[in-house]
Amino acid sequence: MRTKATLDIEGTKVDVTNLEKVMFPKVGFTKGQVIDYCIRVSPVLLPYLKSRPITLKRYPDGVEGFFFYEKKAPSHRPKWIKTTKVLKSEGGEIDYCVIDSLPALVWAANLADLELHTFLHTAPKIDRPNFIAFDLDPGPPADILLCCKVGLWVRDIFAALGLQSFAKTSGSKGLQIYIPLNTAVTYEQTNPFAHAIAELLEKQAPKEVVSKMAKNLRSGKVLVDWSQNHAKKTTINVYSLRAKEHPTVSTPVTWKEVETAVKKKKPLSFETEDVLKRIDKLGDIFAPVLTLKQKLPALSALQRL
Repeated sequence: MRTKATLDIEGTKVDVTNLEKVMFPKVGFTKGQVIDYCIRVSPVLLPYLKSRPITLKRYPDGVEGFFFYEKKAPSHRPKWIKTTKVLKSEGGEIDYCVIDSLPALVWAANLADLELHTFLHTAPKIDRPNFIAFDLDPGPPADILLCCKVGLWVRDIFAALGLQSFAKTSGSKGLQIYIPLNTAVTYEQTNPFAHAIAELLEKQAPKEVVSKMAKNLRSGKVLVDWSQNHAKKTTINVYSLRAKEHPTVSTPVTWKEVETAVKKKKPLSFETEDVLKRIDKLGDIFAPVLTLKQKLPALSALQRL
């Protein structure tokens, strides 16, 4: 039986359906719980979505069913859902949704958009990334613990350059590192710089790190994926759910936690309730990513490392 309700979200009427539908069968986590998590995490999540184009990753039959990426804003969206244009590689443009209000977030969750994939820039400055991002992706049998070890090396390189960096779990199997810039830089500057960092790490630790994308090179190593730094690429947003067996979340972690994970060989993984408890205790430890202004060093600075 298809159930339907209308929620009053900050004065906006949002229709929701099938709240009892199980989205994560292994643990019985329902669509209603997905929406509840989105509402509860929204105070810290929404600032990262402001003015930022988003790709919806929808799982209409839950995480064990088929999924699809939806770039173009659906025609059936409510009039109050904002959109922004993004240029296509082959020419033309796409109207992307901008999910930067609580009603919009609930609307997207009701569409079974379990994952929030955002660009590194905000509209209208679609050629100006706010930060550099690295996705540390382990090739089996490597795991998140090796990602944590490599993540500390990334941190140390940027520290030597005078820049702060921040870590979060991917919510899947890896770790992601963000270096806030929030200054007037372009992807034409950040992309080759990120690539050079990945190649430097591979040169320094060839047994643990690979910078090339070929999957046959990844076995037992961590891919330092620098390719995220591109105007057409999206990355899982902080505090987003992931479509795994359990409702895991892309979660900010302190560098101390990363060090402890390596030392004690204790993998980092957090589910929705873990994340909400962490926010109550620690606040939003990823917040400096949105405001900290740092100057991108010249590529030549890497020659001194």
